[in-house]
Amino acid sequence: MHLNFAFTAVQILWTLTFAVHLILLVVLLGRDRARTFRWFTISIALSALRLVSSRILFGRLPQITMGAIFITLAVISALISLLVVVEVARRSFAGAQRRTVSLWTLLLVVVGGVVLATWGPWPAWKTVGVDNPLATLSLMQLVAQKLALLVDVLSVELGLLVVLFGRRYGTGWRKHAYQIALGLSTASLCQIAVQVIWQIIAKTAVPHSMADYERILGLRDKLLNANNALYLAVFVWWIIWLWLDEPGTAAQQPAEALPAGQPAEAAALTESEKPQGE
Repeated sequence: MHLNFAFTAVQILWTLTFAVHLILLVVLLGRDRARTFRWFTISIALSALRLVSSRILFGRLPQITMGAIFITLAVISALISLLVVVEVARRSFAGAQRRTVSLWTLLLVVVGGVVLATWGPWPAWKTVGVDNPLATLSLMQLVAQKLALLVDVLSVELGLLVVLFGRRYGTGWRKHAYQIALGLSTASLCQIAVQVIWQIIAKTAVPHSMADYERILGLRDKLLNANNALYLAVFVWWIIWLWLDEPGTAAQQPAEALPAGQPAEAAALTESEKPQGE
C-alpha cells in the first residue's frame, strides 16, 4: 500500500505554526501569563492574525488592496515587537539600577542603529514620497523592513545580556522573562543568518541555465523552511516553559491564600485534630 499525502512541506509548516500560536495563546491566557507579558501576548495574537489573513485573503483581493493590508499589519507588528523587547528587558533587569539600565539601553540602541544604517540598501531621499498610493506603500514597506531588522538586532543583544548578566539581577534560567528573551534572540539570530546566507548566494551564484535558476530558488525555499522550522521549535519551547510555574511560585500560593489575620497553625489543623464540639 502506498500512502499519498497531498500536503507540501510549506502547508505542513504553516498548519503547525498556526497551531502552536493558538496553543501559546491558550497558555498565556489560561496560566495568567498575559498579565505579566501583555505586549508579548498581543504580538502572538497579531502574528496569528497575519497567518490567517495571508491564507484567507491571498489571491482573493486586488494586489494593491492586499498589499496595503499586509504592509500595514507588518508595520504594526514591527512596532509591537519593539515594545515586546522593551517589556522583556524591563522584566529581565528589574533589579538593576537605573543608571546601569540607561547605559546598556544606550549601547544597544547605538549598535542597533549602526547595523540598521549600514546593512541593506536605502533609497535616495529624493525618490521617497507619498504622492500616490504606491509610493506610500513603498515607504511603509521600507519602514516595516527596517524596524524588523532593528528588532532582530535588539533581540539578539538582549538575549546575550540576559544569558550573561540575568542571574545577577534575579533572572535565572527558569524565569519566564529569561526563556522569552532566549526564544526571541534565537529566532532573530536565525532570521539574520538566513538573510546573510541568501545575500551571499544571490551575489555569488550566477545561473547559466533554467536548471541553475531553479536550483537557486530551491536553496532559498530550503532556507525559509529551515527558518520556519526553528521558529516552530521556539514556540514549542515557550509553550513548555510558560506552562510551568517559576521557582517559588507554587510554594507561595498556600500562604497567600490564607485569610488576613489567620495563623498558619490554624490552616494546617486537620479535621481530626479539631475538638469534637466544633
